[in-house]
Amino acid sequence: MPTEAAPTGSASGALLLCRAAPSAVAAVAPLLREPMQLTRAGDGWSVLVPEGGPWRDGDEPIDRVVTGWAGALAVGAPWPVLALWWDADHAGFTLATGFRRPVGFVWLSRGVPVGEDEAMRTFAARVGLDPVLDLQALDRLTAPDTTADARARLRGLLAVLTRVGVSMPPELVPGLPADRLREAVAVLPDSRRVEWPGLREAAGERGAVTHSRPGAWMPWTGGPAAHVLALAQIAAGVPLLVRGLRRPGGRWGWVTAGALLLAHGTAGLAYRVTHPRD
Repeated sequence: MPTEAAPTGSASGALLLCRAAPSAVAAVAPLLREPMQLTRAGDGWSVLVPEGGPWRDGDEPIDRVVTGWAGALAVGAPWPVLALWWDADHAGFTLATGFRRPVGFVWLSRGVPVGEDEAMRTFAARVGLDPVLDLQALDRLTAPDTTADARARLRGLLAVLTRVGVSMPPELVPGLPADRLREAVAVLPDSRRVEWPGLREAAGERGAVTHSRPGAWMPWTGGPAAHVLALAQIAAGVPLLVRGLRRPGGRWGWVTAGALLLAHGTAGLAYRVTHPRD
């Protein structure tokens, strides 16, 4: 969950784990309008590596930025998104699943846990981990441990997630600065860059994505699923955008998520009107 972590520069970084194939993630991730690198992260998982501009160039804490991204992606597509983040003073994660309240946990830089144990139980249930053996491993991450700092806790979390198919490329190590992560992922054989191409260009590629199950939810399909999702996105985007605009500071994540949902939902409705199905 978002905290009051102070903005930092080169010491910060983030990873967005999506429970979907890279082709499905590539169809939705450009709507964040943030340049990212995308690659496979195991069986049925992909990882997005953001360049990190929003939290380095502005005054928004990194955890709020990536929580907004994760929430927007999870609502805009039928799969969960796990955001891992770290800066000089904190590290943590947020799991976003559809319209559910995000769940997460935070550690101070020395590895001191500051989250609630119940959050780990909720996390385990939503990800599909074993409620006994895997939960025991997660519980150890919430217990005091003088030998594990915050970034080691994130690596421990990824070790538990191997039970549900996560297999991160060894080059992507939680704790590395965003610049080094981007350089590391860019040279991987199956890595690709994703960025906002403009709605018209994205619509021109609709034939490549409508054959996949997640593709049926994209606005340019004009199908019933896309129409329902568009309405839901508009309904969710308005309160998020208002909440972000009303906050005196630290509002990038909420504004980004709200604006993304409104734009995506409006695009879906507009496309159905201007491109009626036969």
